[in-house]
Amino acid sequence: MNNMQTNTVHGALKWASSFLQKHNCESKVAEILLLHILDWSKTDMLIYLQEPIASEKLAYFQQKIEQHAETKIPVQHLTGVEDFYGRTFHVNQHVLIPRPETEELVQCVTEAVDKSDFTCVDIGTGSGIIAVCLAKEWESRQVEMLATDLSDDALRVAEKNAEKHQAKINFYQGNFLAPLINEGKKVDIIVSNPPYISYEEADSLSETVKHYDPEMALFAENNGLAAYYEIIHQADQVLNRHGMLFFEIGHTQAEAVSKLIKQQFPESKVTALQDINGQDRIVRVIL
Repeated sequence: MNNMQTNTVHGALKWASSFLQKHNCESKVAEILLLHILDWSKTDMLIYLQEPIASEKLAYFQQKIEQHAETKIPVQHLTGVEDFYGRTFHVNQHVLIPRPETEELVQCVTEAVDKSDFTCVDIGTGSGIIAVCLAKEWESRQVEMLATDLSDDALRVAEKNAEKHQAKINFYQGNFLAPLINEGKKVDIIVSNPPYISYEEADSLSETVKHYDPEMALFAENNGLAAYYEIIHQADQVLNRHGMLFFEIGHTQAEAVSKLIKQQFPESKVTALQDINGQDRIVRVIL
């Protein structure tokens, strides 16, 4: 990376993209990382594509590209942030990096709920992205937003994100709905993107996911269904009459999750919804 051309934005990107491809990494990481280091928007990059980069920033960029290629560390752990539903969130090794499919869960919930005064809880909140986005989308309504997580480290990230976006959320530490049951809290809406990957599927995951996403946020016993089973059984003690429940699911789990719900709530209306790729991704329950 010593020739003159790589000192420009365009040259640095070209070098990094080629380097990443040789190491079987996604070339888009180069742009994400450089935008972060330069604190630029994509428009800035287009305007200043042929401009030189300060030598210390160039060296730092090269170091981080090489680190990503060697270790497969997520670019979000290098930048400390990820964009989700039009907002930027803090992330680290203690939380699941937000996935685009989860944006569809947030959209589904906001479109389905037409009440003006209600209580909603996000179960297994992680970085707090779902709770924060819902709280912001519902700012004009009388909403009490709650969120739970078993991990203290994850809750610290979630609280930081709530503060960053000025979202009013009450956080609880504990296993799924247990903290609300212990306090006798009732809610109208439950939302959750729980761990749903079976341990048998671990080998099929990318190195980045396997080695850097927290295991407790990914995997569940009983073919990935254990978290759903527990939340559904706890929900009976927490959900108000005519309440709603929304789950993100693995694309093969719609039938199994729907069956668990029907066993606990026989009169409920259960609907599996597809994501943008036509895969089953969300289960919506109306009591």
